[in-house]
Amino acid sequence: MYLGIDLGTSELKLLLLDDQHRIVATTGVGLTVQRPQPLWSEQDPDDWWQALELGMQKLHRTHGAAMAGVRGIGLSGQMHGAVTLDMADRVLRPAILWNDGRSGQQCAEMMAACPELPAITGNLAMPGFTAPKLAWMRQHEPALFEQVATVLLPKDWLRLKLSGEYLSEMSDAAGTLWLDVARRRWSTEALALTGLNEGHMPALVEGSDVSAVLKPELALRWGLPAGIPIAGGGGDNAASAVGMGVVRPGDGFLSLGTSGVIFLCNQAFSPNPSRAVHAFCHALPGTWHQMSVMLSAASALRWVTQLLGEQDEATLIAKVAAMDERQRQQAPIFLPYLSGERTPHNDAHAQGVFFGLTHEHDAAALGYAVLEGVGFGLLDGWQALLAGGGGAQQLWLVGGGARSEWWAQLLASMLNVRLVNGVGAEAGGALGAARLAWLATGGTVDQVCRMPEIARVAEPDARLAATLQPRHARFKRLYDALRSEFATPLPAAPVSEPSPDGRTVHCA
Repeated sequence: MYLGIDLGTSELKLLLLDDQHRIVATTGVGLTVQRPQPLWSEQDPDDWWQALELGMQKLHRTHGAAMAGVRGIGLSGQMHGAVTLDMADRVLRPAILWNDGRSGQQCAEMMAACPELPAITGNLAMPGFTAPKLAWMRQHEPALFEQVATVLLPKDWLRLKLSGEYLSEMSDAAGTLWLDVARRRWSTEALALTGLNEGHMPALVEGSDVSAVLKPELALRWGLPAGIPIAGGGGDNAASAVGMGVVRPGDGFLSLGTSGVIFLCNQAFSPNPSRAVHAFCHALPGTWHQMSVMLSAASALRWVTQLLGEQDEATLIAKVAAMDERQRQQAPIFLPYLSGERTPHNDAHAQGVFFGLTHEHDAAALGYAVLEGVGFGLLDGWQALLAGGGGAQQLWLVGGGARSEWWAQLLASMLNVRLVNGVGAEAGGALGAARLAWLATGGTVDQVCRMPEIARVAEPDARLAATLQPRHARFKRLYDALRSEFATPLPAAPVSEPSPDGRTVHCA
């Protein structure tokens, strides 16, 4: 039995996997994100630990025999988050998350100071990465920055709590902008840009290696055997890839989660930073991957569903599916940049836009515009991957948005690639984490990293793709026309002050 722990943005998930590839149990505990200022996105690490405690206690109650048979633990988690600790391992401030956009200025400064940074790290400096967050702290919270003794990624902070060890692994570390991705080691040059050195970093292992051992008191509390090893694990996307068997060159997947990701496995380091493509280490030794990433995917669908007061996403999609072709052609265009954007624009200031609204548009039209707009954002990222030599004949489709057959057909036609749903693939990072624990305790890649059974296939529709091309061209023109406007802040609202005679005075 193997235990996978996946620390997501909206939920912490736990999964028990047996030696026959059967998922014995899963459970999840919800998490919330705090946005105290525009562009900010934070979470309190203590909330992650409380969620893990609740989840482990639930599994102990409901699946005690399975927990007693666990041989290894694997970790997966949201990438790029900055957990800063002082010398006593106290958390100095809320963790700054992957979709936080405050450090745009620091990214520009890092690129100017070290033009060779993309060649070392495989990536442009983007606000989502960890290093610019520390550069922001150095400038805006200098007293806190001076206390920083260790910087950990979210899942690696959980590892510290589980084992007392400061460790990370290659796939997650590759998303910090501090890793020499080709050589799979920390870069002293990149660290120096943020006033840090290797002493502030955890040690590195491969994702399929043993990293630490579970604390005895936790094993006793949760009904686990003593001395359980904890695998290196993986960043959420690399772990999801392991969970789907996407571990060989040419394998890939499309994830419709909070963010939208297209992931391609590579046998060598293959950077393409000019198109804002990510080039990272995979969670397995001697393997790398490329990703295109958009910051709002299924989260944009959830947003418009709540905005329209619909019962749920499935209800809205059913209305969209009932539209005829004329109605779809007359729907608004939607730019899905509700949290800024990465591939291919690297634009933290990009914003969501509905263009072309009229009195005739209803909930279905707005829903269609969002589904199409997310698809166009994925298409832009897919084209960036193709331009860099990537590509695949088939992509596994995963994430919450993968439940919709209608959306899958739209995306397959847009990308001109076969999209395949796998049985159990929705387990994602938690399944991959459990598999990495299996590998760390003696399993082989061929034995452990199997692809799932195919549940459903969406084939490209050339006729549908042809009808979408003019709308995609307009979508791209709209972003180009608005990019400078996104970067221009709106004027501040007038401040109202009482005058001496009690009347309100508006001050510019």
